[in-house]
Amino acid sequence: MGLLTIGAFAKASRLSPKALRLYDELGLLAPARVDPVTGYRLYAPEQLDQARLVAWLRRLGMPLARIQHVCTLEAGPGAQEIRAFWAQVEAGTAARRDLATFLIDHLSWKDLAMSPTAKPLGIRYAALSDTGHVRESNQDTAYAGSRLLAVADGYGSAGTPASATAVDALKHLETDSIPGGNLLNALEDAIEQAKQAVNGIVGVGSSPEEAGTTLTAMLWTGSQLALVHIGDSRVYLLRDGELFQITHDHTMVQSMVDEGRLGAEEAASHPQRSLLVRALGQGADATPDMRLHDARQGDRYLLCSDGLSTVVPTEEIRRVLSEVGDPEQAVRELVVLANGSGGPDNISCVVADVMELQQ
Repeated sequence: MGLLTIGAFAKASRLSPKALRLYDELGLLAPARVDPVTGYRLYAPEQLDQARLVAWLRRLGMPLARIQHVCTLEAGPGAQEIRAFWAQVEAGTAARRDLATFLIDHLSWKDLAMSPTAKPLGIRYAALSDTGHVRESNQDTAYAGSRLLAVADGYGSAGTPASATAVDALKHLETDSIPGGNLLNALEDAIEQAKQAVNGIVGVGSSPEEAGTTLTAMLWTGSQLALVHIGDSRVYLLRDGELFQITHDHTMVQSMVDEGRLGAEEAASHPQRSLLVRALGQGADATPDMRLHDARQGDRYLLCSDGLSTVVPTEEIRRVLSEVGDPEQAVRELVVLANGSGGPDNISCVVADVMELQQ
């Protein structure tokens, strides 16, 4: 078969002549020959596979520059690159879905405590932070109050004041009266205050990459817990005997798992498993995950730094949370478990139980 005119090639590839001219100009899909007299573009039939791949990738929403890169790859690496791109799309969609859910809950939020038929709920809580057996100092901060629960895991030369400053920036939420309609704005403002406060701390005598902190916190609203999360500290929910991780680690390794480049077992032992992609610190991406959780009587929440979650198996965490009724005793036993596994990092735990208030 001879060369195809741009019209025939466009029809066969399902790309418009306008798109083919653009892809030629970008070096993405050059014609096999350009007539020196007429300037008509002519294409070889064997170029159809690449043209169709470009069309399909455009339908996926892949940027042209990335399509150009995919087209230079062999089949295996090309498939891996498409998988990584789609994982990023799904992560972005999930983040927008979480925000949409938050906004729906936020706009329809009603304090169940105001209903005469609702049982008034509160929380019983405890917090504990420990240096561990290896670190010289404790850069974690753990806090639990009647409305605010928080864990921050500092790192670098100013990690200790960074984590303390981040949590301190949220403590006004304990006493501030926040109407349901202002909850989202209050949380957003508090995170911005924490970000600015941490930047002020780590900017003194430190380069941006040397210091910062994670921040994971929950604000009790009376019928719900509002979650803000940046970094790799975690929140678990024990409900009806089942343990659920309700935060997503903001680490490079977790991103590789999400993209299908790394398996869960490989991630657990990866040498860069603690490398953060989101944190509070100068130059860091401080975009928080935010969501609301409906509280149920009998729920138990655990906030912890990675000094617990990376060394204690999830089943052991579930066992302690299920069997130890008192939050004070529960946080002590979790710290003992982490130290029993070597205590290679600082360990911080906050345990909070949702319970009916006595009237």
